[in-house]
Amino acid sequence: MSEIVTTPRLADAIAERLQGMVLEGVLRPGEKLIAERELAARLGVSRPSLREALALLEAKGLFVTNKTGTVVAPYLASLVDPLAELFRDDERVSADYFEFRRVMEAHAARLAATRATEVDRALIRECLHEMRQAHGVEDPTREAEIDVRLHVAIYEATHNVVILHVLRALSDLLRKGVFFNRDSFYRRAGVRDLLLEQHLRIGEGVLAGDPKAAEAAAAAHIAFVTITHDEIRRDELRQAASLRRFAREDIVAG
Repeated sequence: MSEIVTTPRLADAIAERLQGMVLEGVLRPGEKLIAERELAARLGVSRPSLREALALLEAKGLFVTNKTGTVVAPYLASLVDPLAELFRDDERVSADYFEFRRVMEAHAARLAATRATEVDRALIRECLHEMRQAHGVEDPTREAEIDVRLHVAIYEATHNVVILHVLRALSDLLRKGVFFNRDSFYRRAGVRDLLLEQHLRIGEGVLAGDPKAAEAAAAAHIAFVTITHDEIRRDELRQAASLRRFAREDIVAG
């Protein structure tokens, strides 16, 4: 019995290529694609074929096209946004979050040390360089932003798409201050110097291709962040108690 050989449609091939770029994290949620004419030229395809491919991907919920152009759909928003509301300001969640990160960050650093390409390593070097610069000019806000970028660069260097998408989604929650206030964290006395040292050790372990060193550095970093977070939280509770005692005269009869 002879098999029928079919040639895949061009639109399907284009859709598969773009979908792969989303899966690999090349195209990120919320990013806008270049104009249709330019994108078709870059891909070497016709605009009608590209338009058909984008329609296929839009039907899958991966892209959104409107009058302003085509953007990568916030495909994790239906999961992340409700979780942000569920997680916010719940002490149990912070503890579980750090427990999860202790496991995953260490494993991600280990994988990155063994799998990073030269492109990955170049991005990590750039993050470390920018982090040193921000630290040198005492810009904790900028330093905190690069902190997240470095961790995401390491997730990307694992070349594990599940780790990449899950941990990048958690990073987005971290940026929104769901688990703790990162700005106040970076402004705590003595913390910035220690965080810089820890991030350099993680990055250098990955760049050196030393999985044990990278894993140990990442685990130590999360342990420090956990302890510091708990100390900040205790300080906040003490401050709140002091303020309540100070204000008691407003509600207690003479």
